[in-house]
Amino acid sequence: MKIEGGKMKKYALLLAAKDSEYVKKMYGGYFNVFVEAFGDEEFGEKWDLFRVVDGEFPEMDQLVNYDGFVISGSPFDAYGNEHWILKLCLLLQTLYFMQKKVLGICFGHQVLCRALGGKVGKANNGWDIGLRKLNIVKDFSTHSFLSDLDEIPLALSIIECHQDEVWEVPKGAEIVAISEKTNVEMFTMGDHILGIQGHPEYTKDILSNLIDRLLSNGSIQSEFAEDAKSKLYKAEPDRKCLERICKKFLKREYMDGNI
Repeated sequence: MKIEGGKMKKYALLLAAKDSEYVKKMYGGYFNVFVEAFGDEEFGEKWDLFRVVDGEFPEMDQLVNYDGFVISGSPFDAYGNEHWILKLCLLLQTLYFMQKKVLGICFGHQVLCRALGGKVGKANNGWDIGLRKLNIVKDFSTHSFLSDLDEIPLALSIIECHQDEVWEVPKGAEIVAISEKTNVEMFTMGDHILGIQGHPEYTKDILSNLIDRLLSNGSIQSEFAEDAKSKLYKAEPDRKCLERICKKFLKREYMDGNI
């Protein structure tokens, strides 16, 4: 499908984690996981990868060429002061003032909040791993990027894996979804900032492998890991609906009527 005007749409993944051996073997890397979830070949898009965790960033004069940016999850703390995290915060502030579309996932959700003046820290209720029901508390129809999307249910299940969280959203932000575990599961700022604490891009096998790795490195205990895995296979995440929300956010201008 040719995009009106013939201009190819460009998106960038700001990867804040190193590829696990499992994801490399099964999917070819996290980049492919994200493009599979949020990309659309039919629209002739181009996706670029910047491994920000390794200090690889887009040049400032390149930013104008991108239609949207996605920030991935990470094992690092969004409130940390590593050089690449501070540089990422500066980049996100720049993108905000340029009014570029920015979608933050997990760590990305938290660091986006931090960069724009919110507060993040350790989760008050500890680790959240597995399927979590999100309660939508904000009418999505007030956001132009979702105004004509099919009705969104009041509750959505999403895969979660985090021990940090947003404590306070930036000034001017709106909380869109909450859960019994986390007070800020989704937030927006206008129509160009969207943060999601969970992982709409994750499949169950990716999370299962991650649970194994967290257990092996001592981050979680065996009983907790077993419980998370057992619950994981008793229900399904609402991946299709969550992916549609993310796609509509990133691409409303040329996807209207096509999803």
